[in-house]
Amino acid sequence: MTTPRKTSRHIAVIDVGKTNAKLALVDGATMTEMDVVTRPNTVLAGPPYPHFDLDGHWAFLLESLAAFHAQHGVDAISVTTHGASIVLLEQVGALACPMLDYEYHGPDDIADTYDQIRPDFSETGSPRLPGGLNVGAQLHWLFDTDPTLLDRTKHIITYPQYWGYRLTGNLACDVTSLGCHTDLWNPWDGKPSSLVARLGISEKLAPARQSSHILGDLDRTVSLITGLSPDTPVVCGIHDSNASLVPYLNHGSQPISVVSTGTWVVCMTLGGRQAPQLDAQRDTLINVNALGEPVPSARFMGGREYEIIRNGSEALPTDQDRQQVHRKKIMLLPSVVTESGPFPRQKMQWTVPPETDGQRIYALSLYLALMTDRCLDLTGGRGRTIVEGPFVGNSDYLGMLNSLREGRVEAALSQTGTSVGAAMLIKKPANSGSGFSAEEPPDRHFPRYAQQWLSALSRR
Repeated sequence: MTTPRKTSRHIAVIDVGKTNAKLALVDGATMTEMDVVTRPNTVLAGPPYPHFDLDGHWAFLLESLAAFHAQHGVDAISVTTHGASIVLLEQVGALACPMLDYEYHGPDDIADTYDQIRPDFSETGSPRLPGGLNVGAQLHWLFDTDPTLLDRTKHIITYPQYWGYRLTGNLACDVTSLGCHTDLWNPWDGKPSSLVARLGISEKLAPARQSSHILGDLDRTVSLITGLSPDTPVVCGIHDSNASLVPYLNHGSQPISVVSTGTWVVCMTLGGRQAPQLDAQRDTLINVNALGEPVPSARFMGGREYEIIRNGSEALPTDQDRQQVHRKKIMLLPSVVTESGPFPRQKMQWTVPPETDGQRIYALSLYLALMTDRCLDLTGGRGRTIVEGPFVGNSDYLGMLNSLREGRVEAALSQTGTSVGAAMLIKKPANSGSGFSAEEPPDRHFPRYAQQWLSALSRR
């Protein structure tokens, strides 16, 4: 990976997830977060369509960078963002149009015409997804909705590189964001797919770089506003789920799977079973890692499902809640979010309605672990499994997952795997493989519960 020209003791990481935007300050020696500030990633309703608040994020990031630098000093900047997002720029560098929220279903209105031009799964490793989850579908819809947009667009860049552009003035895409079910990338050949020419954007799509490529030094105006040195290096950036994979790219020959949790639960496998059964109908796909290599992956919207079923409750399951869930066979069957995951278009149902919030949340945790296990099976996962992100704090989820996997399940001690992985694009310490806790032996009830859940699924 490219090495910056200065010592990177403190690395500021712009980390924009679907739910929150944050700036984290990572200690380059210990790879721990020294400070984190956040703001909601609220979608603006429009006009002209639901879109992200890029100007609001930019003001927040500039203010936070200045505060971090004044308090601690900032030596380098890395960027990680959610995928399924693209930014169109005019000649002068201003937005050609607002950045579309990928959950907006407008592109579905002309899905039939898009399906006629999109490449096959065999070319892109990208499943057909609803709304704007395929970036190609976003672009097709945007150009159809505004006939002047294609001509007005001078540059097209993936989302992490938008922040890199604001910071440095330099243009790029990164291979992980292009390889995130966009339909725009051929992961096998490491080049744009045939769709890029069909959309007429071959000369507009910024060049693809590895995530660790140093995009450039800080723009002088940004330097004056934040107080950071103008020679502060800015890394190209990375898709957030792939950031969780960065510490394991040099894992050797041992198989390993990483489960990145957040709004999305994304399971990525390195060195898994040969020829995993990737099924475009079950939300499996080929991601592309920071080195540009294809990675079998599967996912479901686990964090969103957690929030839907939790419904604002802060209840913690008691031992009695747990006992009742097992005794009464209280189970949540998929899918809470029907547009994604290994059981698409199946509607959720309870086998037995939970009687308390604690029972509901406990059964929900087991459901999330069972869904994760299905995804790992689809990617050919075997051997060690590392869980990163918010679900690390859910011992019921981890316990059930540990009972399901043949290899060891470990939880990253840092709950911000995306920020740390993005920081490692700048500087990867020698001890980056440490910092995990092995899960305790699983509850004896878990295997039976898992079999009952599978049986209930088969009867639907």
